[in-house]
Amino acid sequence: MNLPARPSLGPLGRSISAEALAAARCDASLLFPIARAPQRAALGGDGSGSLPFAAGADVWTAYELSWLNMRGKPQVAIAHIAVDCRSTNIIESKSLKLYLNSYSECRFASAKEVHARMVRDIAAAASPGAPHLVHALLAPPDEFAHQTVRELAGINLDALDIECPPLPAPAPELLYADFAAPPVEETLASHLLKSHCPVTGQPDWASVQIMYRGAPIAHEGLLRYIISWRQHSGFHEHCVEQIFCDIHARCRPQHLRVYARYCRRGGIDINPWRSSDANAAPPTAARTARQ
Repeated sequence: MNLPARPSLGPLGRSISAEALAAARCDASLLFPIARAPQRAALGGDGSGSLPFAAGADVWTAYELSWLNMRGKPQVAIAHIAVDCRSTNIIESKSLKLYLNSYSECRFASAKEVHARMVRDIAAAASPGAPHLVHALLAPPDEFAHQTVRELAGINLDALDIECPPLPAPAPELLYADFAAPPVEETLASHLLKSHCPVTGQPDWASVQIMYRGAPIAHEGLLRYIISWRQHSGFHEHCVEQIFCDIHARCRPQHLRVYARYCRRGGIDINPWRSSDANAAPPTAARTARQ
C-alpha cells in the first residue's frame, strides 16, 4: 500500500529539510491537530458524548526528548503524555515528533520548565479552552530502570487455531455473544492487531486488550475480527474507538474497556484506551516487549 501525502494532514507524509529542523526552537506551530468530531460522527456519534465510551485517553510515550541546561549541556528524559478523549483534537504523531525534536537546542533552567512548556503547547493544540485534559510526566535518566516492560494481561486469543481468510476491511459481523448464557467477566488479549497509516500506508502494529462484563463473547469471532483490521487505514485513536463501538454494538456488554498499545514509530508509541465507565482508572502504564 502506497498512499500519497495529503497537504490537509500537515507534515504527515511530507519531507522536512534538515535546515528547517535545525532552525526550529520549541516551535508549537509544528503541532498539527486533527478534529475528533468527523470520525466520531461516522461512528454514529456527534462528537459531544453520545458515543458508548465515557472515559479514556490517548497515552503517548516519547523516547526521543532532549534539551539543554543553562550551561549548554544536553539533558534527556522519557515523556509520558496523556490526552483525554474528551479533548477536541488528536495530535498527528509526526508533528508531535517534530515538535519534541525542536527542544533539542533550547535552554531551560529545569525539567520543570520543560514540562510546563510542553503541557501548555500540547493542550493549546489538542484541547483549546480545556487545558486540564492534557497531562504529562517526564522520567529522568535515574528513573529509566523503573520503566517496566509487561505484556497485556488476559486470555491470549492468539493461541486459538483458527482459519483466517483475507478480508478487505474490518468485519464487525464476525463478533457475536451468547446472550442466553450467564454473564461473565473476562479480560482478553491479542498481539495480532495491525492497521495502516491513512496517508503513508506504513503498517501500524499493536497489541490489544478487551475487558468486559456481560454475555460471553465468542473468542474465535473476536480474534477473527481483530485480524480483519489488517488492511484498514486509520489513526490509532480512531481504530480503538471503532473497535470499542463495534464490540459494544454487536455484543452489548454491560461494561467494556478497549486498550491498545501500538509499536513505536519515530521514537513515539501511542496507546489509546476507552471505557464505558466514566470513573474508570487508566490502565497500568507499562510498555510491551514489542514497544
